Amino acid sequence: MFQLNSWWLLVLLCIVAGCGTPSRTLSKKNRPPDVDLTTSASFAPITPTLPEVSNVAQAVPQTTPSPVAPLTPLTPSYLIPNETWIALQRWARANHAGTVTNLPSSSASQTFALMTPGGVLVLRSGSVLAEWRGLQVRLGFAPQVVGNQLFIHTLDLQKNLIPLIGPAPAFAPRTLVIDAGHGGKDSGTLSAMPGKMEKDYALDWARRLESLMEAAGWQVFLTRTNDIFLTLQERVEFAERQKADLFVSLHFNATGGREHSGIETYCLTPRGMQSSVTRDYEDNSSLFFPNNRFDSQNLQLAVRVHREVVAAAGSQDRGVRRARFQTVLRGQNRPAILVEGGYLSNPREAARINTPEHRQKLAEAVAKALLQ
Repeated sequence: MFQLNSWWLLVLLCIVAGCGTPSRTLSKKNRPPDVDLTTSASFAPITPTLPEVSNVAQAVPQTTPSPVAPLTPLTPSYLIPNETWIALQRWARANHAGTVTNLPSSSASQTFALMTPGGVLVLRSGSVLAEWRGLQVRLGFAPQVVGNQLFIHTLDLQKNLIPLIGPAPAFAPRTLVIDAGHGGKDSGTLSAMPGKMEKDYALDWARRLESLMEAAGWQVFLTRTNDIFLTLQERVEFAERQKADLFVSLHFNATGGREHSGIETYCLTPRGMQSSVTRDYEDNSSLFFPNNRFDSQNLQLAVRVHREVVAAAGSQDRGVRRARFQTVLRGQNRPAILVEGGYLSNPREAARINTPEHRQKLAEAVAKALLQ
């Protein structure tokens, strides 16, 4: 079992102080700020109303699923009670998932650590921002304290907590589609480096990753191999034609200011949850998309890739985030993620991204995550 002096360092390290864009014409540089839902004011035990998939079929891109080989399933030993809010300590004890400890906190919110054999998950009452093994992740609902016990929403237990602490799927050599963001008339964001564009960096990153994965025995396809324009739906359809097992979309970020920096990794928001990032798009939590069949694998893949890219880039960890507005992810019939490899609007980060050595590090980081 865990000793107090052995996990304190882990916990202290975990605690923080603080694109395939849809086909709409919206510059990343001029886009609205991310809506990052890090707090919740009330404890409302209301089960979301989730319509049947057939009720929203018209809103979902219609594709014929490819015969994708299943990934290693999550362990079936974890029980999910038929309750809206679940006492984490009671659930962890019943499922032998670890121990829950109330940590000292300098803020009004209470901080708890779920200490599992695989790592430490830090949760805060009233905040959707959590940390798994020191990496930022975002929940769908802010945990709440009742009677000195931390309660989490059942959807977070099923879609976030269990995939994080459970065994990750093994990605044997298989078929990967790499999507180099933007292209052709769609340049993506402009870099702080004069004359440099996101579409060129994304393609270079994709080609470098392609070489590494092919050398490891994977079958790899790029949605584009040169400077051409593809719609987001065409990228989804390309992955279908190649019968891809995994889909990774590569991008670089930007805002109207110069101060933002760091790495963000996105996967689709599970049905019934609010997205952690919405920008100015509708976030209808009742919708179910084809890619929602892979909610758990999406998160596991995103966390693995994000951890390696953050370490390789030496950049700020801006977290694994959930979003619904990314069309290139929604229609995927396979685990799919989108990685933002840094902010081109930040002069220092743009200068690093401009070097081939840095882009090679980014490619090696993604490959390492897939080949672990």
